[in-house]
Amino acid sequence: MFLRLVKGALFRQKKKMLMIAFTIALGASLATAMLNVMLDVGDKVNRELKTYGANINVLPKEVSLLDDLYGVSDGSGVLSESELGSLKTIFWAFNIVDFAPYLNVKARISGRDGEFRLVGTWFANHLELPTGEALDTGINNMKSWWSVEGEWPAGDDASAAMAGSIAAERAGLAVGDVISVSTGGGNGESVSLTIKGIFAAGSDEDERIYVPLSVAQGMAKRPGAVSSVEVSALTTPDNELSRRAAQNPKSLSVKEWETWYCTAYVSAICYQIEEVLTDSVAKPIRQVAESEGAILEKTQLLMLLITILSLAGAALGISNLVTAGVMERSREIGLLKALGAGNAPVSRLILTEILITGVVGGVAGYFAGLGFAQIIGQTVFGAAINIKPMVIPLVAILVFLVTLVGSVPSIRLLLSLRPAEVLHGR
Repeated sequence: MFLRLVKGALFRQKKKMLMIAFTIALGASLATAMLNVMLDVGDKVNRELKTYGANINVLPKEVSLLDDLYGVSDGSGVLSESELGSLKTIFWAFNIVDFAPYLNVKARISGRDGEFRLVGTWFANHLELPTGEALDTGINNMKSWWSVEGEWPAGDDASAAMAGSIAAERAGLAVGDVISVSTGGGNGESVSLTIKGIFAAGSDEDERIYVPLSVAQGMAKRPGAVSSVEVSALTTPDNELSRRAAQNPKSLSVKEWETWYCTAYVSAICYQIEEVLTDSVAKPIRQVAESEGAILEKTQLLMLLITILSLAGAALGISNLVTAGVMERSREIGLLKALGAGNAPVSRLILTEILITGVVGGVAGYFAGLGFAQIIGQTVFGAAINIKPMVIPLVAILVFLVTLVGSVPSIRLLLSLRPAEVLHGR
């Protein structure tokens, strides 16, 4: 009998039930889209921000110590180029997106006055890793925001160079110029380089001339030496645990240490880099790392607020529709009560109708939300959003709660109905 009543009510009020299902579907679709994007947005935002440079700087230990104590560096300490492949062997190897080494050399350009800062680096280097894998890395990817006139040098071009806009203006350089550079006051062995591009970075990098790392090592007579390494890594926003670990990892308990080490905090990645590079100190570039965390948190908060507001709107819509439905059916409900049905059975009848409608709307809304999530991913991040299975129970619980909350006013109205008054048209 109960099921017949439910079936009859659903079919008699199919237009109203369709409106309720549509309202629930809208809320569920927005919740599904926002939750999937929110849970997957971390890597997407981080990867977008990685196009704007490194967030970790690695220095030789003695250079870092001098810099910390006196704010100067004598350039005596070096890292080994042969160890750089070990960066992709740490616990968070897949979070190391890119890296590039640097070696600074002061040199003179034939026919120009004054010294210039030459920086040896990898433009595009194919690296064979200790794991047997291969990696293409270098500043071509890490400095993709540079405004370049000309072209990026090829990775295998040992005679190519790129000049910063300030250095190029000072030396009167243009794309295609061949320059002769040397150390030792211009009396050392000279190297001929072709200016492949002139870049504008909007920082002190514009005062530098970038050359292949092997060229700088030869000019400095330091084969295999590197003065610093910039690392671009995907990181998790800092919290109280990561800040304590950054100050002193030994202060953590065993459980805290394992949690910190196995989470992609910038301090944990720096610690692991120091483990694989001999006599190195890895430091986060704080303004970059903190900005990434702040942007990520604000993006996730925005999506959470949109989810909450959409569900609140759905609850209000359901409340109005169900209350209107109860008022229209007041005579039917009054008759049921007059025949002996109590408040509890009648409330169960109304709730069952609404929950069945909610299930239909929730399922439709979930699949629509998956489509919305992909549209957001492609439009904003240019990549597909990974579907998170945990969103399914979350959306189911949210739809149930929203439907229940939206039904409260109608249930209160139903409880206040008195059979005698309703049947007499009052």
